[in-house]
Amino acid sequence: MLLPWEYGVRNLARRPVRTALTLVALATVVMLVFVVVGFIRGLERSLAISGDDDVVLVYSVNSEENIENSSIAARTPSLLAASLDGTMKRFGVRHVSPELYLGTRVATDSGPGGLGLVRGVTTSTPLVRRSVQLVEGSWPSDGEVMVGRLVATKLGREPSELTLGKQLEFEGRKWTISGRFASGGSAYESEIWCSLNDFQTATKRQDLSLVAIRLLPGRSAAEVQLFCKERLDLELRAIRETDYYASLQQHYKPVRVLAWFVVVLVSGAGVFAGLNMMYGSVAGRIREIATLQAIGYRRRAILLSVVQEGVLLAAAGSLLSGVVALLLLNGMAVRFTMGAFTLRIDSVAILIGCGVGILLGVLGSLPPALKALREEVATGLKAV
Repeated sequence: MLLPWEYGVRNLARRPVRTALTLVALATVVMLVFVVVGFIRGLERSLAISGDDDVVLVYSVNSEENIENSSIAARTPSLLAASLDGTMKRFGVRHVSPELYLGTRVATDSGPGGLGLVRGVTTSTPLVRRSVQLVEGSWPSDGEVMVGRLVATKLGREPSELTLGKQLEFEGRKWTISGRFASGGSAYESEIWCSLNDFQTATKRQDLSLVAIRLLPGRSAAEVQLFCKERLDLELRAIRETDYYASLQQHYKPVRVLAWFVVVLVSGAGVFAGLNMMYGSVAGRIREIATLQAIGYRRRAILLSVVQEGVLLAAAGSLLSGVVALLLLNGMAVRFTMGAFTLRIDSVAILIGCGVGILLGVLGSLPPALKALREEVATGLKAV
């Protein structure tokens, strides 16, 4: 015979202070799990949506995976446009975007900022970077820049310092913010975009970092790769943009593994915290447990009742943490080496966080309950 469901619920209400402390402890542990899992999911999503299947990146073969170190000739875009038949062309305009990409120190009006990511672009860039949308202001002209919605996070500044009309300083020049853009959470949102010619003048460079080419639907990147292999004098390499960001995911794999290890450590700490709280709770109920056995309840029924209390408490803590995470953590911007991205509390994060919470409730309840049930009934009835 099992104990009534209401019995476990009433037991939680009988010790409000201990119950509240246990609830806060469990909710804190689950919240830490949400933070770490949200970080992992946000990083993965930012890299996953940054690539375009129809876009091929062409950059220096000597730069390996770091486009910031790439340097290719300024005539490369015209050579590619003239040599490749699979390039998208509409109204006589080739969808080819020459770009200069650089990490540099960026200062704001209120003082020195941090390391920013600046991309020199042309008016053909939106034809290739289709996810980018201008949400405020205008496209930058000479001496102007437009900033992604996560640039303030990347620079470690307040968003109010990067509104329209404010000024940024990098590469020895001051630039006026003319617009703001979004890109659906992709890596571009942590970048500063300015005129390619202006940026080349400021950096005293005539070369490019890369050329982004948009192919016709169904065309393979192999055509571009073959051109790069045939033109050994140009020292180019080509890679589909989705493959490039997939390689970045592999590059950040140790970070993700470390983050999952942190989840395990936090969960382990939560188990020990739960054990400590539950041991204290069960230690004061030895006579109660012995009385239940004396009136005929089996040990299995008592064990299930104690575990029920732990699971109910853990479920409440998980629910509380889930609500707070969705309201406060979801969409929170964080800085990272690749730029900036937002924490993502999605269905996977909710499932993992709540699953860890329920697991803490079960694992935290079982050992103290088993220890209490091993006591002799006569000894337990004499306990104070």
